[in-house]
Amino acid sequence: MVSSDKNLTDWHTHAEIYAQPKIWREWADELENVADDIRKWIELRQPKEIWFCGAGTSAFIGETLSAHLGVDTTRIYRSIPTTDFVSVAYNYPQPKHRVLVVSFGRSGESSETIAMLDMLNQHYADFDRLNITCNRDSHLANCPLPQISGAKCAQKTIILPDETLDKGFAMTSSYTTMLMTALACFDSVSLPQVKRIMAELSAAAETLLARLPTQLAKYTNPQGKNMPNRCIFLGSGALLGTARESALKILELAAGQIITQWDSCLGFRHGPKAVVNQDSHVFVFISNHAYTRQYDLDIAEEIAAQYGAENVTTIGLGPEVQISLATGLSAQLAVNDGWCSLLYVLVSHILCIQFSQALGLNVDNPFDAGNLTRVVAGVKIYPYAK
Repeated sequence: MVSSDKNLTDWHTHAEIYAQPKIWREWADELENVADDIRKWIELRQPKEIWFCGAGTSAFIGETLSAHLGVDTTRIYRSIPTTDFVSVAYNYPQPKHRVLVVSFGRSGESSETIAMLDMLNQHYADFDRLNITCNRDSHLANCPLPQISGAKCAQKTIILPDETLDKGFAMTSSYTTMLMTALACFDSVSLPQVKRIMAELSAAAETLLARLPTQLAKYTNPQGKNMPNRCIFLGSGALLGTARESALKILELAAGQIITQWDSCLGFRHGPKAVVNQDSHVFVFISNHAYTRQYDLDIAEEIAAQYGAENVTTIGLGPEVQISLATGLSAQLAVNDGWCSLLYVLVSHILCIQFSQALGLNVDNPFDAGNLTRVVAGVKIYPYAK
C-alpha cells in the first residue's frame, strides 16, 4: 500500500499517459521519413509473409495489425508472439517464400525477445527483420545479423523517441507509438495522409484525455465504492487486440484485485460470457464499420437487458455510444478501426491508474513483492535443434 496523500498526478504513469498526444505530434515529421524508407525497403525486398512478434502488450500490437492489414490480398500477415515462437518453434516451419519478421519491444531486453532473435539467426537466416523498440541501447536495437555463410536476410531498425521508454510498469506511450509507427510503415494510405491522420489523432487524444477522468470517475471513486470486481473488454476485428490490451492494463495496475477478461463481440456468447455477474462491468468497443457495428451494439444491448444498463458501457464514435472518443474526424479516419484503436485504448489507460490509486497501490509498480517485473528476464531458454 502507498500513502493515501500521494496524488494521482504524481506518478510517472500518469505523466506518460498524458504525454502521448505530444509524442505522436512531434514524432510525425520524423516518422514520415522513416516510413518512406521502410516502405521502399519492403518494396525492394518483396516479402510474401510478414510476422508481427512481441511478448504481452507488444504481441497485442501484432494482433491489431494483422487484423487491420488482412484486407491486403498480396501478402500474408501473421501475429506470432515471441512467447509462442520460442516454446514451439517447430510449429513455424520456414516457407519457401520471403518472410519479414517485425519485432516489437519497449525494453528490447525481454528473455523471449532475445531468444527469438537468436533462433532466427541460427535457424531462419534468410528471414528479413524489422526491429521497432523504445530502447536505443537494447539488444533488439543492436542485434547483429546472422553470421552464416550465404545468409540472404536484411535488417532495419526503428528507434522510437526516448519519451516512449515508459518508466512505469504499464506500457502506455510505448504501446501506442509502436503501433502507430507500424501502421505508418505498412498501411496503404499515402504518407501525407498518414501525417494528417496522426495530427487528427493527437488532437482527438488531447480532448479525450481531458474529459475521461470525469466520465470514468463513477467506477473508481477514492473509497473504491462502485468499483467492479470484474472488467470485461469486447471488440471485433482490429479492436479485438485493443480489448485484450485493455484487459491487461486493468489486471496489471490493479495487481490482480480486479479480474479481467477480453473477447470478440460474437465470441463472448460461446462460453466466456459466464464471467459476467452483478459486480462486473463490460466495456464494448463499437466498430466504426457499419456492418460490424451491428453485432457490437447487439451484445451491449443484450448484456444491459440481462444485467442492467449500469453494468455495460459502449465506447466508440457516433451518437449511439456512451463514451464518444472524438467528433469531427475526417471521413477516412472515422471508418478506420486500426488507426482509431489508438483512441480506444486510452479508456483503459485512465481506468487502470484510477483503479490502482483507489486500491491504494503503487501506480508505477503495483508488484512491490516481485510477482511481476517491468521487464521479463531470467526465463530459462533451452537450445533448439531445428
